[in-house]
Amino acid sequence: MRIRRALALSAALTVLAVGIPAATAFSEDGEGDCKNYTNGASQSDPQCFWMAPTSEDALKVLDFWTQNDNEKLKAATEYPVGWIDCKVEQCSAEGEGDGQAHGEGDPAPDGYVEDNTPPTCQDATQPCSVSPEEIAAAARTAAGQAIAAAAASGMRVWIDSELLDDYKAGTAAFAAAVKKVGALAAQPGVVGIRFTSQLGYNGAVKTPDEMSAFVKAAATALHQIAPGKKLGIHTVVPSFGCGASEPCTTTMTKKYPLLTPQAIEPLLTSGSVDQLALDSGLLQTAYATWKITPQAAQANQWGKVKALAWDTLVQISAEDAGMAGKNASPFTADQAATLAQDRIAAPLKDGAATVNLWTRWQDGTGATYRVLGAGLANTPAWEQLDKLEPLQRRLTTMYNPASPEVGITQDVKKLSEVFSQVYVTD
Repeated sequence: MRIRRALALSAALTVLAVGIPAATAFSEDGEGDCKNYTNGASQSDPQCFWMAPTSEDALKVLDFWTQNDNEKLKAATEYPVGWIDCKVEQCSAEGEGDGQAHGEGDPAPDGYVEDNTPPTCQDATQPCSVSPEEIAAAARTAAGQAIAAAAASGMRVWIDSELLDDYKAGTAAFAAAVKKVGALAAQPGVVGIRFTSQLGYNGAVKTPDEMSAFVKAAATALHQIAPGKKLGIHTVVPSFGCGASEPCTTTMTKKYPLLTPQAIEPLLTSGSVDQLALDSGLLQTAYATWKITPQAAQANQWGKVKALAWDTLVQISAEDAGMAGKNASPFTADQAATLAQDRIAAPLKDGAATVNLWTRWQDGTGATYRVLGAGLANTPAWEQLDKLEPLQRRLTTMYNPASPEVGITQDVKKLSEVFSQVYVTD
């Protein structure tokens, strides 16, 4: 009778395609587990017997399903699995293709034509692709040449752009700016795009909602036109430098209402950005009122980043311009060593993923600030950076090809001696 019930249950389980308990469903592989025949099928169809290899296992299965007046069997439903007809030995000729299997690298079937039609944009007012002609034209620009030089030097390349002004100027201006960035981002060696700097600090946006809307719009457009590229923003969170000082936090929150942790964090959790660069400019002087030294303010900042676990949301980088000086870096070798410890080693130790050093820029009066000397001459500050070889994979810099020091190729080659990543201004 028990054998008859087992046979009946086996038939029922086959029809229902239910799974048996995990503890008894599988046993270790052994000889004879699979045989190349089935009931009434051809010898090419294998039958495997993993579910109940012994009579004791079969009885355990039977007991499981027949407990409480077959309660589990009555409640069983079809197991969600796809079925394959193993007797089909040739692909169907219906649909696309020629019905034959092809390996990687095999020539395409006769008559096959590659579809190079650009994708249809979900939003007709926004660009979602760039043409080969636009990519080729971008390669000939100063930015394109800088990207090529950096890639040839083994540097990771990000595009440094400012899309906020174009976003505020309207749909046409924003679309044109995004397309320009997209063509540059398509150049070999580009891994990311920083699409705004000083966000919330320079007065270009007035409310957290406006700031969030811009970041979302820019990220959406860039994800369409430059899929796979990382996206970054640059700003500062002044209250981070306060540490435990409540008067400092209150003052900074009131003075910079768009730059609170509550306003910035939604940008990081939205999926819109992959990298946040925190500027170090305020850390040097803004906290003296509360007797907070620059070193303490910097440590406070990275302590807050860790406390909020922002580094689990996006890559957090430090940004600093303190090693440059007007015309050339003025620091002695000892001063440069101290600066390297304070501005590079300390933030990296405290949790910064990278440190972005400004090595050359011009202010509103036309004065040039450099870490190097004129004509790419070495300085004690540069020589100190050159000694930081163990850290150089974490060192990044900015480069504006519109105003080269000597020439784009020469400038980038020099930067590659110290930096592993460069942000090329578009």
